Order: sequence, then C-alpha cells, then structure tokens
Amino acid sequence: MKTVVLGAGVIGVTTAWYLAKAGHDVVVIDRQPGPAMETSYANGGQIAVGHASPWAKPETPGQMLRYMGQDDAPFLFRLKMDPLLWSWGLKFFRNCTSSRLQKGREVLHRLSSHSQNCLRDLRDTTGIEYHHQGKGILSVYRSAQSFADACKDADNYTGHGPGFKILDSQQLQELEPALASAQVDLAGGLLSVGDESGDARLFTERLADACRETGVDFLYNVHINGFDCQDNNLRAVLLRQAADAGNAEKPERLEADNFVMALGSYSTLLARELGLKIPVYPVKGYSVSVDIDTATAAPAISLSDEDNRVVVSPMGDKLRAAGTAEIAGFDTSLTKNRCNNVLRVISELFPDAGDTGKAEFWTGLRPMTPDGPPVLGQAGPDNLFLNTGHGTLGWTQACGSAQILADLVSGNETKISLDGLTLARYQ
Repeated sequence: MKTVVLGAGVIGVTTAWYLAKAGHDVVVIDRQPGPAMETSYANGGQIAVGHASPWAKPETPGQMLRYMGQDDAPFLFRLKMDPLLWSWGLKFFRNCTSSRLQKGREVLHRLSSHSQNCLRDLRDTTGIEYHHQGKGILSVYRSAQSFADACKDADNYTGHGPGFKILDSQQLQELEPALASAQVDLAGGLLSVGDESGDARLFTERLADACRETGVDFLYNVHINGFDCQDNNLRAVLLRQAADAGNAEKPERLEADNFVMALGSYSTLLARELGLKIPVYPVKGYSVSVDIDTATAAPAISLSDEDNRVVVSPMGDKLRAAGTAEIAGFDTSLTKNRCNNVLRVISELFPDAGDTGKAEFWTGLRPMTPDGPPVLGQAGPDNLFLNTGHGTLGWTQACGSAQILADLVSGNETKISLDGLTLARYQ
C-alpha cells in the first residue's frame, strides 16, 4: 500500500521508517527544504522516560498566575483572543487534578518505555550515530524546598521505570565534576537511571538518509493546499510548490491508500479542513547552543535545572540548553528576556564551558495536548491516521509512536495498549 506521511520532523521520519520496514510504499512531504527543520531542529535532546509526566498538575494553575506578566518566567501564558487557545486552556485546567495526573503519567510511561526499547533496537540495527549519551538524566535543584518536594514526588514514579538515585550536593559533583565550577549553590539532585540524550535533529537527518536507501521518497519545499476527501475516504492531498523552491517540478495532487498526519502543532489547523478537531496547541520553547571550548568544563551527562525548567545536554562539540514554556499561539519570534533566561542557566552552571557571547538562539513550537499524552491512531476519514501532540516528549516517544502507527496502518495488533492515547479520550 502507498502511504503518505505529512511532516518530516522526528515524528514523521520515524513513522516513514517503520512504515517502510513494514512493506509500505512511503512518501514524506514537508514545507521545509529538509528534515527536522522545525520543532526537531534544536530541542533539549533528552530521552526522558523517567521524567515523562503531564504539565497539567494540581499546582500548575497557581504557578501560572504567579508568573503572569513576567516576561522571563519559566511558564508564561499570554492571553489573546484565540478560540483555539481558550478551548485548549479550559481542557488543560480540567486536567490539573491528582487523579488525572496519575493517569497521564501511566500512559506517558507506557509509551515512553516502549519507545525507548524501539530506539535501542533501531540503533542496534542501523548503527545510527547522533551524539548518544546513555548515562541517565540528572535533575538538579537550587533550593532545599524544591529538592525535598522532588524527593517526595519521585515515589509517584515507582513502577514506571528503573527509578531515581537521590544525590546530595557533594554527590552531584562526584557524578558530574563540571558542576564544581557552578556559580550557584545546589541543594541536591535526582539521577533518572536509564534515561538518555542525543541530537534529535542529527538523528532525524541520518534516519531520513536510511529511509531513502529503503525506497522512501521525500518531497520538500511543498505546502499542503487542501485535501480531496469523498465518502469518508481521503483520496489525495493537494500540494503547491513553495515560492522559493526553484523550478523543481512537484506533483499538485498526491494520491495514496493511507495518510499519516505528523505535523506537530500545525496538525490542528489542517485537521480542521477535514472537519476533525484535535486538541493540540503550540507551546513555544527556547534553546541556545554554545560551542564547547573547554571539554572538562562542560557536562558529560544531560541534566535539568528544575527550578528554571531548563535542560542542558552535551551534543558533540556543542552544549545545548533548552526550556521554558510560552503559550502564545503560533508566534515563533524570539523574545530577548526569555532567550537570556535560558542562556543564564549555562552561564551559572557551566561558566567556563564556552563563549556564551557567541551563542545561537532558536525557538520552536511544541505540540501539546491538554492532558499530556499524544494523539495516535485513526481519526476522521477511514484512511487518515494521527501521530501528533507529543509536547516536550516528541524525541522521547518518536520511535514507539511510529512503530505503533505502522502496526495500525498495516492492520496489525499494537505492541502496547492504546488506552489514553487515541482521540477517543476527548469524546
């Protein structure tokens, strides 16, 4: 069967890989000139199975109110007249309960664990290189109160993975010597055993190369101009060539037996053209990349500054910091204060690692659902499948979600339960 994948980020490309391995004739389309040019481009790089948890928590509404109007706040909600925002926001706040938090954690850990196993198998099979680091993820806490709260909360993850090691400030430096130069005091930390990190963009680019070797076609610089849908069957996607794409010929109509929508936050807008409402809304995140000048002054393990909601990961000769959350629609402009807030974490924790004056800034839109887990599976037209809404866990859950989609499109039984992962949970 011919299957068209809409989107060439880490979700779309991994979906193409598993579909091709399952015997499908696959075409991937994207408006960008290459793979991983949007949300997958410069994210924090963490494969955070141990930390997979919804953002909707009982304490979240109060935190958002305290941060209101603070342009450099870790979590910023910019009020605007956007019906999609208000609809999503109401659903989000309804999920800020203890019972729904625990349900969301169970669903996320189920998918994340499956995805990590799929990634490991893929890595073993292909030998793909992407600055992989498998030493775990270290969460550090600046205040004694936040550290104590985190230690208590770690018990809630029991049964969802290999667990955490609790480390005092001295043990932090023993595990990560580069923290000895930190310009701030750290109360302690938690090591999430078994977690990983790596460059999601590099992974996606190299997996796209591997896909091409298996016969997958990639059409870049094309925009989706609409759909041909009749009798609840999606017959074709209508395309138009990007204005700056040169004179390369692109098909105006691309027919297929099945379609997979893996367009991140933009899935919401295009799905509406098919009469399908997906509760996915963009949450803007920032990142900064700094060239590593002194290897011993840079971390060898990925870590999270939990008080600032910023992650820091080594990626070859670069140090990447990413984080904060800004709910502001589809705006991708860089805000100076928020850029500096992420950069400050590198300067305070690893002041001698590199020249922060030459830092590269980036922002991307994380596709968030109001309850945390992504939206997978068939929805709308009989031959349309969704793979979107992964939020901050797209890199963590990419391979597992893709493997599930390949099973669903092929008519096979899925390897894990889809309870809490399909669009049906909102109906």
